[in-house]
Parts: sequence; structure tokens; C-alpha cells
Amino acid sequence: MLKKRIIPCLDIKDGRTVKGINFIELRDAGDPIELAKKYVEQGADELVFLDITATVENRKTLITLVKQIALEINIPFTVGGGISSIEDVSNLIKAGADKVSLNSSAVKTPTLITEIANQFGSQCVVIAIDTKFENNEWKVFVNGGRTSTSLKAVEWAKKVEQLGAGEILLTSMNNDGTKTGFAIDITNKVSKAVNIPIIASGGAGTKDHFKEVFEKTLATGGLAASIFHFGVLSIPDLKDYLRTEKISVRCK
Repeated sequence: MLKKRIIPCLDIKDGRTVKGINFIELRDAGDPIELAKKYVEQGADELVFLDITATVENRKTLITLVKQIALEINIPFTVGGGISSIEDVSNLIKAGADKVSLNSSAVKTPTLITEIANQFGSQCVVIAIDTKFENNEWKVFVNGGRTSTSLKAVEWAKKVEQLGAGEILLTSMNNDGTKTGFAIDITNKVSKAVNIPIIASGGAGTKDHFKEVFEKTLATGGLAASIFHFGVLSIPDLKDYLRTEKISVRCK
């Protein structure tokens, strides 16, 4: 049984960490370098960095900031935003990223998943699936949640696994920032449909929400942002609680 991972997420806009609700109403959450250092000290298992406007603004991820964060941390580091080529991936790996996260570019050019996996290994390829429950189905969205696609979350998850993805970061847009709990239904369906690790994202607000997603789905990671950024919950307290609930988590 894999130990469950607790993963803070740095959503980056204009060089600052931000957080919103349902992908909108963004507010400042602090300096990303200082937050990254804090999370390493607290015992975070991994760190995710998402340059949330890179694709919409048609630019590359903030390489300098990635380098600065990578120098300060010693845990697995996933970087996403504006990645659309092998060259982009190579530059981010050189800057200190361990894994890259693709969303819009994977939908637009699915073969890119295979190309990256072949060159850098499947363990390097994280596919971010932003999904929203609309008209009785979980649809896939791109461009930072701005654009709907015809793809359905479960089918797309199966497809990216076949193409060589090593992990899926599954975010419920309906739950994002609401602190009402993870989307158990779709997380359960996706985690049962594939044989690669699933990180559940969107909606974490309490310790119980992590317990619930780990007990009711096959997700191996729980990602959160605002509850960590704004001090609602600390990683050490969360891990202590999960241990008392007989959920296996890594020690600091």
C-alpha cells in the first residue's frame, strides 16, 4: 500500500501565489518562495507549481521563479503552465522541476504526452485534468478552466494513461476553493479507471476531507492550497490526524 501524499499547490499569477474559488475571484496568498520553504519545513511530500495564466497569455512558465524555488526545496517538484513542447519540458527539468504538468497542450496535441514520456520517462508526465460537472456529466476544461471541451473526464483519464502519462492531477472545478470537501464521485471513478497515481484536488477544507478522499477513493495524493496558505490547517497537524485514523502517511 502506497503511503498517501500531502501536496501543497502554488497557483502563480504575476509572480505571486494566488487562490480563488471555482477558478475565479483570485486573491493574493503570499510569496511563492517563502511558502515553498515553509511547506518543506512542515513535511510536505511534494510541491506543485502552476503558472495559471501562462497558457491564456500565450507565454512560457516563469523559469526564473521555478529555479529560485527549486534551490530552496528538496522534495519532488511538479511544474505546469504554458508547456507545449519537448524544449519547454527540457528547460523546466534543467531549472529544477522533477515532473511537468500538462493540461491544455495535452488536449490539443495528445501525442506530446507520448513524446515527453519517451524522452524523460512516464514518471515525469503529470496530466492535469480540470473537470466540471455540467449537464449530468464531468466535462474536461482547458485554458485555466475557461474553455469547455467535448472530452469526458473518465475517458480522457484512460486515454492519457495509454499515451504514457505517469500520474493524473484531478481537479474538480465545482469544488475548487469551496472548502466543502473533495469531489468523491469523480475522484473514485477516475482512480478506479486507471492504474496510475491520482492526486485529488479541489475542495479541501478540513482534516476529515483528506480522510474521506483517502478512504473512499484510490487517490494516492491530496492536494490543497488555501487551507495551507492561509493557516487554516498545518501539514504536521493533518498528518498526525491521518495517522490516528490509521491512514498511512509519510513522516517528515
